[in-house]
Amino acid sequence: MALQDEDLIKSFMSIGLSEQKAKETLKNVNVTNTLKLLLKQVSGVALSEGTGMLIYHLATKTKPQICEHLPFIAKYIASKKLDSTVRVDKAIEYVLSHLHSIKDDEFEKFCGVGIVVTPEQIEKAIEKQIASVKNELLEKRYRYNTGLLMQKVRTELPWADGKAIKSEVDIQILDLLGPKVEADLAPVAKDKKVKVAAKEKAPEVKNNVNTASSNALSIMDVMKKLNFHKPGENFKTDGYVVTERTQELMKQHLKLTGGKVKTRFPPEPNGILHIGHAKAININFGYAAANSGTCYLRYDDTNPEKEEEKFFVGIKDIVEWLGYKPSKVTHSSDNFDQLYEWAVQLIKADLAYVCHQTADEMKGFNPPPSPYRNRPIEESLQLFEDMKNGKMDEGAATLRMKVTLEEGKMDPVAYRVKYAPHHRTGTKWCIYPTYDYTHCLCDSIENITHSLCTKEFQSRRSSYYWLCNALNIYCPVQWEYGRLNVNYTVVSKRKIAKLIEENIVNDWDDPRLYTLTALRRRGFPAEAINNFCAQLGVTGAQSTVDPSMLEAFVRDYLNNTAPRVMAVLDPLKITITNYPHDKATTVEVPNFPNKPEAGNHNVAFDRTIYIERDDFMEVGEKGYRRLTKTQSVGLRHAGYVLDVTDVVKNKQGDVVEVVCNCTAVEKAATKPKAFIHWVSDPVSVEIRSYASLFKHKNPEDPAEVPGGFLSDCNLDSLSISTGYADKSILTAKIFEKFQFERLGFFSVDPDTNKDMIVFNKTVGLKEDAGK
Repeated sequence: MALQDEDLIKSFMSIGLSEQKAKETLKNVNVTNTLKLLLKQVSGVALSEGTGMLIYHLATKTKPQICEHLPFIAKYIASKKLDSTVRVDKAIEYVLSHLHSIKDDEFEKFCGVGIVVTPEQIEKAIEKQIASVKNELLEKRYRYNTGLLMQKVRTELPWADGKAIKSEVDIQILDLLGPKVEADLAPVAKDKKVKVAAKEKAPEVKNNVNTASSNALSIMDVMKKLNFHKPGENFKTDGYVVTERTQELMKQHLKLTGGKVKTRFPPEPNGILHIGHAKAININFGYAAANSGTCYLRYDDTNPEKEEEKFFVGIKDIVEWLGYKPSKVTHSSDNFDQLYEWAVQLIKADLAYVCHQTADEMKGFNPPPSPYRNRPIEESLQLFEDMKNGKMDEGAATLRMKVTLEEGKMDPVAYRVKYAPHHRTGTKWCIYPTYDYTHCLCDSIENITHSLCTKEFQSRRSSYYWLCNALNIYCPVQWEYGRLNVNYTVVSKRKIAKLIEENIVNDWDDPRLYTLTALRRRGFPAEAINNFCAQLGVTGAQSTVDPSMLEAFVRDYLNNTAPRVMAVLDPLKITITNYPHDKATTVEVPNFPNKPEAGNHNVAFDRTIYIERDDFMEVGEKGYRRLTKTQSVGLRHAGYVLDVTDVVKNKQGDVVEVVCNCTAVEKAATKPKAFIHWVSDPVSVEIRSYASLFKHKNPEDPAEVPGGFLSDCNLDSLSISTGYADKSILTAKIFEKFQFERLGFFSVDPDTNKDMIVFNKTVGLKEDAGK
C-alpha cells in the first residue's frame, strides 16, 4: 500500500470510520476525492463525536451538480447546525434545487436548523400513534411491525432523533404488552388454507401487460422497482445540467403535467418493429403505466425518403397488440415550424452555423474543426434561409451545432437538404432535421419526464442537455438501458429489406424473421414476449440471448392457453378390421387435460384412422415403444389398443397401410408401452415448419461469416407439408393457437382460405415427440 493511501486511511479513521471501512472507501474514487475535499474544508476545526461521520455521509450522498457548494454544507456540519443525516440529506436536496440562488435563511429553514425536538414531544407523538393502533397491537403483540409506527412519528416530527424515537417506542410497547412470553417467541404457523383462499380471490388480469405465466415477474413488477427520478426532480439526476432558468422551467412543466410521469416511444416509420423494439415498448409504456402516467407514440418522421404508410400503420398495430394504448399519437413533423425557428435562434446565438463539408469530410472521431465554424452569423442566417428556400443542392450544405459529443464527435448536423416530399407536409420543406437535433426538442415540447433510450444514445446525452439549455427550454432527463440482441438473426431494416429483395424471405412478416409482425404470424403470443422482456429486466448491460430463451417463454405461456387437438403431420393409414361399431362414433377429447373445467371437443372415430408414420416400425429398435408387428400401442382418448395383423406396401416397398385389430384397454392382455395420437375422418391442413434462418450465431460478424450475412442463410429453413387434423379446428380463426398433441404448438396463418387451413409451427414441446 502506498504511503499516500496509508495517510488517507488514517485521515478517514480520524472522523470515525473503522479501518476496514476506510479501506473500502479508498476503493471508491469518487467518494475518496469528495471526502478529501471536505476534510480539507474542515481542517483545523475540532470535530465533535458524530460530526465526522456526517461529513462522510455527505461525501457518499452528494451529486456532481452540487460539487462547488460542498464547502457551504460542510461549514454547517462543522458548526453543528446540521447535526443529523436527515438534516444533511435535506441540505443536499435544497442545494440541488437552488444551485444559483442559495439563501442562508431559506436553507436553514428547509433543513430545520435550530429546531429542537424535546423528549416530551417524542413521548406524546408516540403515545398518540400507539393509541390509534392499540387493538391491533394487543392482538399481534410483538409481531406488530413497529417500523410503521416510527415512520408516522418521523413524519410528524421530521427533526427528531431517530434513536430517541426507537427507544421511546420500545419503552411504551413494553409498558403496554409487558415482557415477551413464550407465544411471542414461537415461530409463525403457516396457514395453507389462507394462502389458497387468497389465490382464489386474486383478480383476473386480462391486459397483456400484466399477464405472466406461472409466477414469472411481470413488466409492471420490474417498472415499479426502477430507481428513476420523480417528475420535477430532474436536477437530482447525475449528469443533469442545471441553469439559472431550470427551476422556473420546471415549475411550468409541472403545471402542465400535473406532476405525472410522461414517456414516449419514438420509432422511425421506415420499417417494421423487431424483437428489440418489444423491450423498448415495454419499458416506455410499462414505466408510464406502473406510475399512473402516460406514454405517447411518436413517429420520428424526419426522413421522408424511407417512410411508408404501411410502416405507420404496422407500428401502431404492434404496440396495441402488445397490450398498450398510446395516450396520444404524435409526429416529429408536427413540430417542423418550431424546430426551424429554434434553429434560427441557435444561429443568432452563434451556436450553429452552415457548413459545406461533405459527409466523408465530417466522418470519424476528433476530426479537425470545420473551416466554416466561425463564419459570420448573418452569413449563416442567409445561407440557412437559402437552404430552406431550395437554393442549395442536396449535400451542398448542412446546419451544424457547436457542441462536442462524449464520443468526440464534433458539431453534429442539425439540418440537411433533401428534395423529397413528406407524407404529412408535402413539399413545404426541402430541409429536414436530424435525430440529434429533433429528439430532445420534441421531448421538451411534449413535456416528457423520462426520455428512455438504449445505451448507444448515451454518447448523445451531452448534446441532448446542451441543446435544451441553449434554447432556454424545459429539459427532460435521458435514461439509458441495454439493448436486446438475439442470436441467429438480423434485425437491421436495410438487411431485412435485402433478404426480401433476394427472395430469401417473403416479406417483413415472414415467420423466420424476428420482426414483431413475423413473431405474431408464427404464433408467439404478445403476453409471452412481454414476460420475456420483463425477465430481462432494465439494466445498462446489453442482452444477447439465443432464440431458445424466448421460445421457452412462448412454450410456457401456450402450455396454459392453447387447447389440445389431434393432428397428424405425416399420415399413415390404419384400418381396424374388427371395428366394434356399425358406424362412425365420436370420442370426447379434453381441451386441457389438467383443467376439466375448460371443456372438451368431440372427434370422429371410425374404421379408418391415421397415425404418424414414425409411430409405426415393422421391426422396432431398442427402446422403441410404439406400434410394431409384435408390439401393441394405445390410442389416446379412444380407450383402445391396436395390434398389427397385416402390413400393406406399394411397388416400391413403402408401407402404405397397416391393418390392425383393436381391443378395449381394460381387456388388453398386456398394457401398451405408449399411447399415440390419431385422427379419423380428418380435414387436410398445410403445415409450415421453420428452422433457423442463419447457420451462425452472429451472421453479421465478418469473423464468423466472411462472405456476409446473405451467404449464411439456411436454404432449408422452411418446410411445407400436408397433414390431417380433426375437424374441430374448422372454425379456427387467424392467429388462433393450438397444441397438436405430442407434436408442438401451432398457429393459424393469415394465408388460410376456404379451401385450406394453414398452420405455422410456433415451437415444439419440451418432451421428445418420439415418446
